[in-house]
Amino acid sequence: MDLSAFEGKYVRIKDIYGNTITGLAVYGNESFLMHEYGENEDGIFIGNWLIYRSQIDTIEETEVHGTAELRTEHLILRRYCPEDAEPLYQYLGTDPAMYQYSGWNPYATLEMSEESVRRFIGGYEEDHFYSWVMDVEGVLVGTIGAYDYKDGQIEVGYSVVRQWQGRGYATEALKKVLEYLTENEGISCVTAWCAADNAGSRRVLEKAGMKLVRTAEEGIAVGGRTYDKLIYEYRPVEMTRRI
Repeated sequence: MDLSAFEGKYVRIKDIYGNTITGLAVYGNESFLMHEYGENEDGIFIGNWLIYRSQIDTIEETEVHGTAELRTEHLILRRYCPEDAEPLYQYLGTDPAMYQYSGWNPYATLEMSEESVRRFIGGYEEDHFYSWVMDVEGVLVGTIGAYDYKDGQIEVGYSVVRQWQGRGYATEALKKVLEYLTENEGISCVTAWCAADNAGSRRVLEKAGMKLVRTAEEGIAVGGRTYDKLIYEYRPVEMTRRI
């Protein structure tokens, strides 16, 4: 059994103790696990679980939908948990720059943040609900999600905590989510929008491969100001060619 073949895939493992563990597999080779844990065999990490080769009864690739855990070079895109409410309020809800161009702030108070997190967690039961926390080694650095699925189309949005901006995390997360939504979930068109004045967000959308398709003049009104609204789209390559 070549465990390395399951790297980056969603798997279902039944261990020799009768447990079933499902999730995104991260392969740990023998030399790494010997150095870190003193065990002379390879294994599979799933979240906080480490299952050694000798503990695996069966392992199989499995299909997942909805808000599945995703990994990039620097990030883990994971589901919300109740403990996220306080940092979301502290680092996103109290920073006016986070909602300067949208007016959308579900974390404005700690109570609102707690309610938003409960709502997100409740939404995970839906097939087309997608809402992730950007996590760097256990630290919440941002959020990304896709909303309002209808007729094969969905809208994506994201936020990165101010002190973690400028490191490419938004682009890295968006690329991964676009890939997941189109390739795994079969969504034919992903849209996004930003204010024309929001140069940082424009760069992220364009670097992730989204294309500007329309400008709505004065389409955004926030805090007594109006901004032109830029609408972007992302379609799989094969879909773009067909159109």
